[in-house]
Amino acid sequence: MTFQAQQLEKGAPITGQSLLEDVSLPATAIFDSPLANNIAWMQRYADDHGAQLAPHGKTTMTPALFRRQLDAGAWGITLATAVQCAAAFEHGVARLLMANQLVGTPNMAIVADLIGRGADYCCVVDSAANVAALDRFFGERGLTLNVLIELGVPGGRCGVRDASALTALVDAIAAAPAIALCGVEGYEALIGGEHAVDRIRAYAGQLVATLHGLMDAGAFADRKPIVTAAGSQWFDLIAEAFDRVDLRERCTPVLRPGCYVVHDHRSYRDALAEVKARHPELEGNLQPALAVFAHVQSLPEPGLAVVAMGKRDISCDPDLPIPLQRHRPGEPAHALRHCATRKVMDQHTMLAIPEDADLRIGDIVSFDASHPCLTFDKWRQVLRVDDALRVLEVMPTFF
Repeated sequence: MTFQAQQLEKGAPITGQSLLEDVSLPATAIFDSPLANNIAWMQRYADDHGAQLAPHGKTTMTPALFRRQLDAGAWGITLATAVQCAAAFEHGVARLLMANQLVGTPNMAIVADLIGRGADYCCVVDSAANVAALDRFFGERGLTLNVLIELGVPGGRCGVRDASALTALVDAIAAAPAIALCGVEGYEALIGGEHAVDRIRAYAGQLVATLHGLMDAGAFADRKPIVTAAGSQWFDLIAEAFDRVDLRERCTPVLRPGCYVVHDHRSYRDALAEVKARHPELEGNLQPALAVFAHVQSLPEPGLAVVAMGKRDISCDPDLPIPLQRHRPGEPAHALRHCATRKVMDQHTMLAIPEDADLRIGDIVSFDASHPCLTFDKWRQVLRVDDALRVLEVMPTFF
């Protein structure tokens, strides 16, 4: 358990204290102003395109952030596992979109309990075998399970691959009295290559066409079925396909990006630049909101600083941590130009620095994580801070 977690459990005061002077480091901080900007920006984007927003909660698994997203207008929260759904529900999230297959009796039991307690839950299916197992389990308990058909792509992840598999799955659901078909789901993030934009547009069109075909066939239990896709990279292309009057009148389009909430300085910065290149009229920006703070603990040789932060503290995928600023209590932050992460070990980061760099033992360095999703899960709690690096809130995570 981290020292911050011990302080939290003992009720020791952290709120109002200085991140640089009063908090045991390393620690992960979320800057309040960029956070508020990002939540408002993406909600406004969804609203402007006639879509609902169900942010992917697996990114943060931080209920305090879920609440902010819901208060800003989010339709629900997307999760990836039954355990994540249970954690979200226990913290007040009533509408749970599980963008994953529900398999395994213990996981089904968790979901059955949530449904029995009033959760508005749905998951995805892509096989008759899964449908049969779900129908048997939920039927024995007198419950109805809402599901979305997942459409996949060759070489991608889960999801039906062709029309014959789709027809077989629709027939299997129709024959399962405990299963209610409520929509169509897709995941476009694994579509890449030279013609990714055209392929994603085609895939989004396939989602919409499939939805219309199933509506015309009377396959849905819901009068307004769901159509959902969109991560934080290609959300504009999905929104573009969903932004149709006839679609909004007959169904519920749902976008589910996750990493936008804290953004970053590389992966999602570059993705947003591409979005804005496709849509130059788009106003405002997402802003990096997350950083890990750690001490310089050794300067063992010229050109090398060793920072007390490692793989247990910050993501190294797809990029090594990005050094941002040097911090000293009572002094303005100083940008770390010409510095780069050379290597990351369990508890140490090797930072290549200019030989004349103004770094001292005990200085604090802040780092960004490209693709922040894999940083949150390393922490029992994250700290919301203001521009002066005072702690505003301790936000527990639930991975």
